[in-house]
Amino acid sequence: MLAPAVSVCLVAAHAPAVPLGIGDRLFPHLGNPGYDVLAYDIALDYPGRNDRPLEAVTTIDARLTADLDRINLDFAHGEVRSVEVDGGPAGFAAAGEDLVITPADGLDKGERTRITVRHTSDPVAAGDREGGWVRTADGLVLANQADAAHLVFPCNDHPSDKAVFTFRITAPDGHTAVANGLPADVDRTRGAATWTYRTRHPMATELAQVSIGRSTVLHRTGPHGLPLRDVVPTAHRAELEPWPAKTPAQISWMEERVGRYPFETYGLLLADASTGFALETQTLSLFERDLFTDPALPTWYVESIMVHELAHQWFGDSVSPRTWSDLWLNEGHATWYEALYAQERGGRTLEARMKAAYEASDGWRAAGGPPAAPKPPEPGRKIGIFRPNVYSGAALVLYALREEIGRAAFERLERDWVTRHRNGTASTADFVRLASHVAGRDLTGFLHAWLYGATTPPMPGHPEWTSAARSATPARRPVPPVRRPGGGRE
Repeated sequence: MLAPAVSVCLVAAHAPAVPLGIGDRLFPHLGNPGYDVLAYDIALDYPGRNDRPLEAVTTIDARLTADLDRINLDFAHGEVRSVEVDGGPAGFAAAGEDLVITPADGLDKGERTRITVRHTSDPVAAGDREGGWVRTADGLVLANQADAAHLVFPCNDHPSDKAVFTFRITAPDGHTAVANGLPADVDRTRGAATWTYRTRHPMATELAQVSIGRSTVLHRTGPHGLPLRDVVPTAHRAELEPWPAKTPAQISWMEERVGRYPFETYGLLLADASTGFALETQTLSLFERDLFTDPALPTWYVESIMVHELAHQWFGDSVSPRTWSDLWLNEGHATWYEALYAQERGGRTLEARMKAAYEASDGWRAAGGPPAAPKPPEPGRKIGIFRPNVYSGAALVLYALREEIGRAAFERLERDWVTRHRNGTASTADFVRLASHVAGRDLTGFLHAWLYGATTPPMPGHPEWTSAARSATPARRPVPPVRRPGGGRE
């Protein structure tokens, strides 16, 4: 082993392999230039214990956007056994958290290529690294946000490069495997079964989900005949089953506000694990079981967290951030609809919540940066970008925008946003441009102050609102304690 994470084979007669990246402001070494991934096919063989590596084969179909004599993939927590490019053996080496592949012949711009990597996928955490496989009481689930998919499988680990996925998961009898998308096949052999799932829509690597465990899959139908499937630990089915039954009405609630649900299926994955967060993995949102069994949490609160992850299916999953600095577009919108739903179900009013957020906003900006320019995370804490400024701070931006342009224009903007950028990626500049178009006037100056300013601008319609950082009044918490990525609570 020449690197702590990847077993390598040195390639003779070539310059040393080097890690690359696409230059994301927050994660400069994530992603790789020169190609666009079209499809992933990921085969995983679960050994029946969640403390042993899975045998895996990851096949990547990509289109070359530049002439390449090497291909860099993100991969950092498994042993690479072999690599093929277009059916022929290829050299490979580790460089940082990259797997650098050298095919026998160079690859030309415009061509399509197929890369097959045989490797292991280790569910035991890599040192102080966060994310990737999460070990549950009965198996495994995934939590890849923000940069941990490459701890599970080789990939181009950046949300700007979305692709369709196929998962083929083999597990011993007594286990059930579920992944993003719809089931395509189950092949039962002596002592084991292989489940195949496919997505119909492109997906960012951070949103990949695989559940392996002693689980029950609950099926029901949502609006417009939408197939819904929820995954619960079999041992806790009775107490958990009432919660997923609320999903069809929640989907209808969201559709009334932003339009048709964007994917082929949806469901909740209730994991028997202490994660401290929920996660919007595409078509199968991840929740910890305790969220639904904690008697201290009011029903309206739990339902609003369900809606937060559901709203992400539009904002963050269907429309993904072009860079990680655009994260506010995901979390601000999900927090916005969470707050609207909570208001209807007995939580604090939207105005009260936004006023409290306004009081705290200058402090959030000082600590974590403004919503659209978050400060980089501390070393080893990549999920440190998930701060209050991209949740309630970003929802506050949306509230200010609604106050500025009016409710009708704001609601039209929301629908236009998810329609125009469906199945793609979008940036903060795209949002400012569309908001200006819908409003019929240039909102660049207004929104840039809210999105990039070191201090919070005056709130339209509420000149009396003040920030605690600019007054003697202590800041109140903007929301009840909320499970957020990284195990923290806002």
